[in-house]
Amino acid sequence: MVTLSKIYTRTGDGGSTRLSDNSEVAKTDLRVEAYGHVDEANAAIGLAVAFGGLPDRVGEMLALIRNELFDVGADLSNPLNPDPKWPPLRIEKHSIDRLEAYCDELQEGLPVLRSFILSGGTPSGAQLHVARTITRRAERAAWRCSEEFGSDVEGGINPLAVKYLNRLSDLLFIMSRVANGTEGETLWVPGTDREKPAGA
Repeated sequence: MVTLSKIYTRTGDGGSTRLSDNSEVAKTDLRVEAYGHVDEANAAIGLAVAFGGLPDRVGEMLALIRNELFDVGADLSNPLNPDPKWPPLRIEKHSIDRLEAYCDELQEGLPVLRSFILSGGTPSGAQLHVARTITRRAERAAWRCSEEFGSDVEGGINPLAVKYLNRLSDLLFIMSRVANGTEGETLWVPGTDREKPAGA
């Protein structure tokens, strides 16, 4: 259980912070950047929920995901240790399987896309697009961590945490389509105002 009795501590005033294993790192450490982006993605999802108007099923899914994103952040902030004192909180495959099942469930019945979608629509739908792009950024930062510290090795990154972010960004895209309704989607038209080449 986490206890937050005092919010400011002054311990980070020198530009350092502590990871979940209590090791001290600079606030510019790639792990800190990665779990910071995860936190931002979670806040963006929270705003989509606060806007209201989401289908009940999407809201149910997001309620679980918002909690699980804290697990992702905890995982990224805890370097892999083959012999930990206590079992660490890690993302496991069943969480990724659940995201894929959510994707399949929501995708069923949606029309096939013939182009990319321009972000927009309802406030909650547009905000899910914002959350999707932040989640992609978190994934890229997690991959940089993996390159720097290794994947599935001592001191490295749990690869399942990175995969989780990849699947979540896909799910958020599908959720935005469900939230907005596909009849109002605005599709990308490449070279919008250019003269079409002969024969096109």
